[in-house]
Amino acid sequence: MPTILHITTASTWKTVQQQGIYEPESLTTEGFIHTSTIDQVLTVAEKFFSDVPDLVLLVINTERVKPEIRYEQGTHDTDDNVEKFPHIYGPLNLDAIVIAVPLQPEVDGTFTLPTLPLIP
Repeated sequence: MPTILHITTASTWKTVQQQGIYEPESLTTEGFIHTSTIDQVLTVAEKFFSDVPDLVLLVINTERVKPEIRYEQGTHDTDDNVEKFPHIYGPLNLDAIVIAVPLQPEVDGTFTLPTLPLIP
């Protein structure tokens, strides 16, 4: 299953489940939802979320995502670091989210990828 990942807070995830669709602030301010590949997510977590408590990692099946997904240069990349990140261009349908798992920083602010269950 092709997978991308998104970091959010547990409280946001709880609210999203009640609303039935995911529309984070970045969708309004930047026009897309930031996501990462499995190889990118720990770097993103450490750069932007090391001081944010109660995080969850949303595992997203790209085959179920209804809006367009574009792989584009990260908004914080420099010319010598042109890494392409997946961006979702529209509200994320919840049936594309396979599972949400806790993602907590270590004391030093680093993260370890949680064990993700086998997903069919």
